[in-house]
Amino acid sequence: MTRVRRGYTARRRRTKIRLFASTFRGAHSRLTRTITQQKMRALASSHRDRGRQKRDFRRLWITRINAVTRENRVLYSYSQFQKNLYKKQLLLNRKIPAQIAISNKNCFYMISKRIIKFK
Repeated sequence: MTRVRRGYTARRRRTKIRLFASTFRGAHSRLTRTITQQKMRALASSHRDRGRQKRDFRRLWITRINAVTRENRVLYSYSQFQKNLYKKQLLLNRKIPAQIAISNKNCFYMISKRIIKFK
């Protein structure tokens, strides 16, 4: 029986997987079977954590806005600040007021005073 020379398809697939796992430690970057398992796990974690990251940043922004609003009794709470924003039809997402609250508190106070004034 003659010797069969295998093609390069399987080797290409394995090297592609190995390149993905080249930064992993130990057998997770050396053994093909564990590499494929770790790749599946890593991709699942990254997919899950993209949603979690959005959630975490939203919580952070809300916490920052709430801290600054309660700090100087500009408004009583974050929820009232958001309610007044929507009443005035100032459609700002939570990221922008949080950045303003951290970097320039005076500007944030001016915005909140304007919102309260024109009820």
